Amino acid sequence: MPTSSEQLEILVGDSVGKVSGLLLSPRTPRLVYVLAHGAGAGMRHPFLEALARTLEARGIATLRYQFPYIEAKRKRPDPPGVATATVRAAVASAAASLPRVPIFAGGKSFGGRMTSTAAAAEPLAGVRGIIFLGFPLHAPGQPGTSRAEHLARVTVPMLFLQGTRDEFAELARLRPVIKSLGKRATLHLVEGGDHSFRVLKRSGRTDDEVMGELVDGIDDWTGEILE
Repeated sequence: MPTSSEQLEILVGDSVGKVSGLLLSPRTPRLVYVLAHGAGAGMRHPFLEALARTLEARGIATLRYQFPYIEAKRKRPDPPGVATATVRAAVASAAASLPRVPIFAGGKSFGGRMTSTAAAAEPLAGVRGIIFLGFPLHAPGQPGTSRAEHLARVTVPMLFLQGTRDEFAELARLRPVIKSLGKRATLHLVEGGDHSFRVLKRSGRTDDEVMGELVDGIDDWTGEILE
């Protein structure tokens, strides 16, 4: 399936300016995943690169993009208002780049949480569902659920891909959150995975196998949504 990769400039707003984007798409994508990075790394992080390439082989396009603080080479994440405006701009860019292609959004850790925060405030135009790659429910060693309170206001289906060793989401606290969301939320656990979906060597699993599980989960879940 022929593919194309395109550098984009995404206008967030006059007060923020533009951020970089990277669209990777097969010629006839069945959907596009607007994929935000985590707090500590930008859109070219090796995990996101590998995920985008693996999804592309399944016929799924991705639009990765930078939050303004990464674009400006700052360490401190943007305030929620700026981050959520960036999410909306990226979703609009995906719709313009791939018209009539179904849109899903989300991302790794901070990026996924800012996507759902935006959707809780006002639905993201055209977005059919949100895919979290390690929802950061709480800081390590500081268990709580306040970061998930906004999820009750998200109106589209949500897929939570979580490692069972994720220090940012103790399962004893995450499971009740997912249950409270009812049929809108699906939890897929990656056995032995940490917040970056790394598994211990003694598990006998490779990074490629874990990536395959993540992509299978995304592929199957989005297929059900689009049926």
